[in-house]
Amino acid sequence: QVQLVESGGGLVQAGDSLRLSCAASGRTFSSYAMGWFRQAPGKEREFVAAISGSGGRTYYADSVKGRFTISRDNAKNTVYLQMNSLKPEDTAVYYCAAVYGSWRYAQNSRTYDSWGQGTQVTVSS
Repeated sequence: QVQLVESGGGLVQAGDSLRLSCAASGRTFSSYAMGWFRQAPGKEREFVAAISGSGGRTYYADSVKGRFTISRDNAKNTVYLQMNSLKPEDTAVYYCAAVYGSWRYAQNSRTYDSWGQGTQVTVSS
């Protein structure tokens, strides 16, 4: 279990970019696989992206492939989500999540046992 705090959300126009950050506490951050999820009003939480502890493996939802990039800096205990070419349908609260070790099903929210409070991303048309 690890404490997570997201930041970097805001209001932008379609086509703009944002970089979200998720800061983690603890001394073994590199031992945690990390994921980003999002939830829009009236919809269930959906998978966005995931990254292994070393950063060697990444996974993306089809809806964000080619636009979003997940990365991590283990020296800073931080995972990032670079979001380019934002669309109104990207509007949601974005959450980061962590699980010790690796994952078998990165896209399944039940895989993760630590969650941040979320940061709002709003994209206007």
